[in-house]
Amino acid sequence: MTVKDRIKQVAPRHAREGVRGLLVRYGERTSDRRPLPDFLIIGTKRGGTTSLWRYLLRHPLVPRLFPAWNTKTSHYFEQNWARGEAWYRSHFPTQRQRDALERRHGAACRVGEAAPLYMFHPLAAERVHTLMPGARIIVLLRDPVQRAYSHWKERRTEGTEPLDFAAALAAEAQRTAGERDRLIAEPDYHSTAYDWYSYRARGRYLEHLEPWLRHFDRRQLLFVPSETLYSEPAATYGRVLDFLRLPPHELSSYDVFNDRPSRGMDEQVRAELSAYYRPYNAALAARLGMSFDWS
Repeated sequence: MTVKDRIKQVAPRHAREGVRGLLVRYGERTSDRRPLPDFLIIGTKRGGTTSLWRYLLRHPLVPRLFPAWNTKTSHYFEQNWARGEAWYRSHFPTQRQRDALERRHGAACRVGEAAPLYMFHPLAAERVHTLMPGARIIVLLRDPVQRAYSHWKERRTEGTEPLDFAAALAAEAQRTAGERDRLIAEPDYHSTAYDWYSYRARGRYLEHLEPWLRHFDRRQLLFVPSETLYSEPAATYGRVLDFLRLPPHELSSYDVFNDRPSRGMDEQVRAELSAYYRPYNAALAARLGMSFDWS
């Protein structure tokens, strides 16, 4: 490749980065005109959050985050807490934009974000409640055995996981040792290992949901089995809209986004994980008063 060709490649990238920087600064300067979000999708990772988020964005009263490339989340309550409230607000539409949507469609709009790590972060529930005590919280919960394997496949595909699934499960405790305690002790700390390699721990759902159940009224929380979203997408979408107090809206299709089917798992590993999660699943079902069709 010639120097001229390289310049042609680099120049547009620098131009885009410059525009993005200007938009980010504009968002922060106008943050006092940008209301906080109405809802959050907090999990679970590999549980269908991307699909549900994209369905919601197809509703005329659910605007995108700002700037437009922030398609799903700001990562504020786990990774960017130190940036402050004005930075967080900068990601959402202005009140003027909200008002325009509501005049056009004759109903209240709803603004949100989807961040699967929020459910798992030990401080996120308290942070959200302090800033947005009236927020509505949506939680997708997938069979933890399938979720763990899909999580590993994602890391493997992205080149951040050199170990096979069984070895990665065995290494998890060592890889993530002390990270949860450090997140609590150092509020501005972000742990990549805690996010990337928590295959088994993330499936112990109830221990991660207890802070949310403690801080929020049960009526503010909607729990949806991921399997129901996949098998009954239209009905589940309708239920979510009702929970968010949005008018009904039919979609022409309900594609599954970011899918990594869990075929090919070693049967011995599957059996071990199924036995491991059985008491955790039973406790979750009892606490929520729900049933889950999980292995």
